[in-house]
Amino acid sequence: RLGGKKASSFEYLKMVAVSRIFLDNIPNIQASWVTQGGRISQLALHMGCNDLGSTMIEENVVAATGVKFSMSPEKMEALIRAEGFIPVRRNQAYEMMEES
Repeated sequence: RLGGKKASSFEYLKMVAVSRIFLDNIPNIQASWVTQGGRISQLALHMGCNDLGSTMIEENVVAATGVKFSMSPEKMEALIRAEGFIPVRRNQAYEMMEES
């Protein structure tokens, strides 16, 4: 288990919102559903994130912290739609592939 103080969900969302304002030259900010869970990631979409990342099969770095979230592509798409957004699949270069 890694050391350090855990940020609260409120602190995480505040950091996302401030990042979107100050880093306006960065087109994509990813919500960390792996560390924050689905609901906080949904809120992060409203705070400036425009990406939920990928559905990871194995994530050793995050697993080392003791976090154990997982998500299917269908669940991720449902979370995005529930917040009024349209899910779009992309590749690693952030090129849009298809609407889900």
